[in-house]
Amino acid sequence: MFTLPFAAALGTLVLLTSFLSGIFGMAGGMILMGVLVLLLPVAQAMVLHGVAQLASNASRAFLWRSHVRWNSVGFYLIGAALPSGAMALMAFRADKPTVLLVLGLTPLIAMLLPASLKPDAERPGHGILCGVVCCSLQLLAGVAGPILDVFFTGSKIDRRQLVATKAAIQTFGHLIKIAYFGQFVILGSDGIPPLALAVAVLLAVTGTKLSQRVLEAMSEVQFRAWTQRLIFCIATLYTCQGLWLLLRA
Repeated sequence: MFTLPFAAALGTLVLLTSFLSGIFGMAGGMILMGVLVLLLPVAQAMVLHGVAQLASNASRAFLWRSHVRWNSVGFYLIGAALPSGAMALMAFRADKPTVLLVLGLTPLIAMLLPASLKPDAERPGHGILCGVVCCSLQLLAGVAGPILDVFFTGSKIDRRQLVATKAAIQTFGHLIKIAYFGQFVILGSDGIPPLALAVAVLLAVTGTKLSQRVLEAMSEVQFRAWTQRLIFCIATLYTCQGLWLLLRA
């Protein structure tokens, strides 16, 4: 599976998606997860995606560390403890159609929520709920960026704080995901070459660094508008792919 052409294509994808995530705080991870889950077994895709996105988010959190809202990160971790423990006991693994449908439908549902129902992750109760919901999605579909963004809709923070705080939260989320799905890769036959992981980390950090100036140059209006457009297009594509796989099965 990990031939030279495949590795080159994967490396390019990691670089581009990390660049995209560095600007919008999401979208890149959705694209990478969707491609990986179509090409690889689910557990292998989750681990490789987790390593790449861990490097991308950790480097982004470091670049914007002065803007991280650590109270929101703490609330998330409290909430994340519940689903990570429960799913570890069940040893649950979703199939490919389920992963793609969750990837697609979750952000579309989130976009339809009325403003009065959109929470504020800066508030303790909402932040803990954010941890429960987003960690569950991380372990089910591999990503939680669009729903995580919903939890910050009611927050009075700017685009730098939004990107930085989400990066810090997602860093912990991907650590949990790697630990969870790593057991299936280690115990099964789906090995991942260490070199592939190392290259993914290097390119993810590079893409994040290149995105810094673009985010600085964007206005708040441009940031919000392009985020919504990207998420809608990606979510629609994955919903269609998931339905196609489900009907074909």
